[in-house]
Amino acid sequence: MSGSWLNDDPDTLQDQNTEEVFGMDRWTDRVALVTGASEGIGADVARRLHAEGMRVVGCARRVDRLQRLRDRLGGRFHPIACDLRDEASILRMFAEIDVLWGSVSVLVNNAGLGHNASLLSGATEHWREMLDVNVLALAVCTREATTRMLQRGRGGHVIHISSMSAHRVPPNSGMYAASKHAVRALTEALRMELHERGAGIRVTSISPGFVETGFARQYHKSEAQARETYSRYEVLQPEDVSEAVIYALASPQRSQIHDILLRPTQQPL
Repeated sequence: MSGSWLNDDPDTLQDQNTEEVFGMDRWTDRVALVTGASEGIGADVARRLHAEGMRVVGCARRVDRLQRLRDRLGGRFHPIACDLRDEASILRMFAEIDVLWGSVSVLVNNAGLGHNASLLSGATEHWREMLDVNVLALAVCTREATTRMLQRGRGGHVIHISSMSAHRVPPNSGMYAASKHAVRALTEALRMELHERGAGIRVTSISPGFVETGFARQYHKSEAQARETYSRYEVLQPEDVSEAVIYALASPQRSQIHDILLRPTQQPL
């Protein structure tokens, strides 16, 4: 099936012969869900989508940080406490969004984490948490969001915030890299399944290199090591990733921005 799927009226589909709406106007007043929105990339993506006129749901375990974000953004931002390691918590979140604003049109799977846990000596609980959050939670959120997109028949967009580790394997990061390689496979598999359905739902993976967030602190369990990591050269900032999200969303419907690799200019690998 061909033609445009999204237009100014969020409750109708465009006719094939109607001029397509470009840019972010097509998403005005539609609902975006951003996982891991309490800080860093997720918080900035939520801020940017809100500024573009979307209604934004941000989820995280630390709901106090989400409440502070709502204080800054206003009523079109809705915080939800959600433990993405727990499927029941994810399902409750989607049910709450359904009642509040209806189905999600844009899903940004941003939540992710890493542990410095090598394959020779890493703790099993660290491996499991990376797989639970980086892979399984992403897949469950994607299933729930796309099910609703398909039911409403209005198209949509799924964006995975992945990592350059989906494209190479850093030393001592085997399980983390494996989780991000899985995201790369899930992105392509989802594209093929959606294409088979003729759904008009696009999928994009954005793979940043070093971004100055809380990731390095959690990964190394050291504030000093995090500062050292981000001081080697000028690294990316969260708004650089947000800009890539907007680029993918604003592209014309005929264009699927499938894979974005986003390195700091000085990052060697």
